[in-house]
Amino acid sequence: MENLWSDEKSLEYKSDLALRVYTSNLLGQNDALVLHGGGNTSVKSRIDGEDVLYVKGSGWDLVSIKEEGFAPVKLATLLKMAKLEQLSDTDMVSGQKAAMLDKEAPNPSVEAILHALIPYKFVDHTHADAVVTISNSENGVEHIQKVFPNFLIVPYVMPGFLLAQTIERMTQGLDWESIGGIILHHHGIFTFDESAKKSYEKMIAAVTLAEEFLEKEAPLDVGHAYIESKCDIKRIVAFMSKEKGYDVALSINQSPLALFYSSQENLKAFASRGVLTPEHIIRTKRTPLVVEAENLEEATREYKEEYMRYFDTFATDEVCLNPSPNYMIIKNSGVICFGKTSKEASIINDIVTHTMMAVLRADKLGGYKSISLQESFEMEYWELEQAKLKR
Repeated sequence: MENLWSDEKSLEYKSDLALRVYTSNLLGQNDALVLHGGGNTSVKSRIDGEDVLYVKGSGWDLVSIKEEGFAPVKLATLLKMAKLEQLSDTDMVSGQKAAMLDKEAPNPSVEAILHALIPYKFVDHTHADAVVTISNSENGVEHIQKVFPNFLIVPYVMPGFLLAQTIERMTQGLDWESIGGIILHHHGIFTFDESAKKSYEKMIAAVTLAEEFLEKEAPLDVGHAYIESKCDIKRIVAFMSKEKGYDVALSINQSPLALFYSSQENLKAFASRGVLTPEHIIRTKRTPLVVEAENLEEATREYKEEYMRYFDTFATDEVCLNPSPNYMIIKNSGVICFGKTSKEASIINDIVTHTMMAVLRADKLGGYKSISLQESFEMEYWELEQAKLKR
């Protein structure tokens, strides 16, 4: 993985927050690290004599974030929250917002407490494809330990307070200098340092190790002849618009990767093993619609029935989302993603593209394995997202 740091360029950034913006933008420039709002970064500083955590605000992308995209939160408040026995995500968000020094700033990242717990000035968190691909394999625990012997490795826990609480307990008595970073299984990676440059370079070095492991243990050639799709695109648009309740925009992917992926045996089972990293589920749902060109209506009906069984199995008082798919894979023809706009469809396609590559490589490591059905439901029906629907 290319290191984009420039000593000359970095001299332009005079403050802690300015340097934080610079390296956040560097991370965001590589979509093998973060995609469309993924990942988060922070820096600890002082304002008027008070210790403050500047943490990425919700709704900002690392590639384009500016100083105003970081929320300044009282560090002491976040550390107190980490000691609580329980805290709903809704109360966590309101508590973090109340502790902000600038009430006009965006809501702090849901990982703000975790960033506060890490006793270093600069903290970088990404959902690096290579790291999550290794983790999302049947032997992911063993592989991650092999590649990252000096990292703290954390089993999958729902993001937010539960994750922060888990790491707070795991690091009691820990000599932080003894670890190179943190790996969150099925989720991502943290690096940190007193220096913005060193924290960034630790991330690049760690992800490079993962990429080198994959190149050696899971090389992948997706060379595949182009197949002209016989699908009736107008029919798909009309049908999915009716299913979704709005006029859908499409992103059609017939790249060699998409064609190779769509040509796999037992395609429905193959392609329905879950998301690459938990935050993707809100964009893509857990699984795609898998169809032959001619059975769109029947396959969609079955998809919705399966989705409702999934919802009924785990739901308590949640509001059910639209059970229609957010993307489809057409046997031997490629992938089509649906969105309210072309941009939304393109974002889903980006996520699906990275997922396809990860699934194929993880299978070479013993099999692809995402988070469980229940964990998927908890993420898809996250309290914070549900609150928006209920309002």
